[in-house]
Amino acid sequence: MKIQAKILGFAGLIPFIALNIALFADALPTSLVYILFTQYSAVLLSFFGGIHWYDAISSNKSGHQMYVAMLPTIIGWLCLTQTGAQWVLGVLSISYLLLLFYDKQVLTLPKSIVVEYTKLRMILTTVVVLSHAVMIFAR
Repeated sequence: MKIQAKILGFAGLIPFIALNIALFADALPTSLVYILFTQYSAVLLSFFGGIHWYDAISSNKSGHQMYVAMLPTIIGWLCLTQTGAQWVLGVLSISYLLLLFYDKQVLTLPKSIVVEYTKLRMILTTVVVLSHAVMIFAR
């Protein structure tokens, strides 16, 4: 896996961590922190459907993977319509975990890519889920 992918993956954690810090530092109004966190989480979740879209198209698969590729976007959008609802962060967090599990089971990209991708996703998803937990329990 290219170093750029790792750098960009870790850079994608910056808003999660920064918003956690902003919450505890009272740098922004609490309601704004939750809105920004939810928005970023929903947008990032939708990004992860792309790997399944690509995998399904490139391997000429038919069936569930193409449909599952759209779920992160739909879930993210539905969560955005519920901004302020406490359960939204839980839904987003669980979605990241379920998608990681699905990645490990379904992706048919070259083995070396899948192994590296899953290792990176496990690290990133752990930080994302912990960031969600901080937001949930800080409320």
